[in-house]
Amino acid sequence: MKLDIKYIELKTGFSDNGPAWIGVVSFSKSRRTLYFDGKAFQSLNGNGINGNYFEIESGDEYWISGVKKNQSDRHIYGSGKIFVEKRILNDYLKIINQQNLKEKDYQIIEVSEEIPKARINEFENQKYISESQIDENKRFLNPTEMSIDELDYFIEYYRKCSIDGQHLKSRKYSRNLMNKLILEKDLRIK
Repeated sequence: MKLDIKYIELKTGFSDNGPAWIGVVSFSKSRRTLYFDGKAFQSLNGNGINGNYFEIESGDEYWISGVKKNQSDRHIYGSGKIFVEKRILNDYLKIINQQNLKEKDYQIIEVSEEIPKARINEFENQKYISESQIDENKRFLNPTEMSIDELDYFIEYYRKCSIDGQHLKSRKYSRNLMNKLILEKDLRIK
C-alpha cells in the first residue's frame, strides 16, 4: 500500500475554514480509495460541490491535495489551524524547507493509523432494499415480524401519512403506528 503526505480539509458544513490536516494517507491497490485517520475517501470525479473527495461512511465532502511548499494549502480566504500528524512532522518540515511550524497556524496531533478496509468493505456491500422491493401489504404485519429495513421503510411511510393525511383521525392513527414501529426498532438496537 502506497503512503503519501496530503492536505485534507473538511468542506461539508464549512466554507474555507473547516478542520484541516496534513497527514499520511494510504491508497488501496486500485488507488480509487484512500484512507486517513480511520476513514475512507473516494474521488468525486469533478462532481463535488466544494470538495474533490467524499468520506464513504458519512458522505461528507473533503478537499484532498498534495501539500504546497509555500504553505498555502488553505484556499485564499481560508482560516483556522491546520493539524499536522506527529509521525510525519520531520518529513513535512523538509517539504516546506522550515525548521519548525508557527504555533498560531499549526497544531501537532496524533491520528488513528487504522486502515478500515474490512469495515468499509462491509459498509459498501450492504444490501439496500429499494422501495419497490418492499411489499406494501407487509405494513399490516405485527412490528415484531418486520425486518429492520421494513421497519425503516414503514416508519417513513407513516411519518409522511401523519403529516400529509387528509383527516385528523388518519393522521393520529398514522402517528400512533409510526411510534409503535420506532419503539420496536429501538428495542432491537438495544
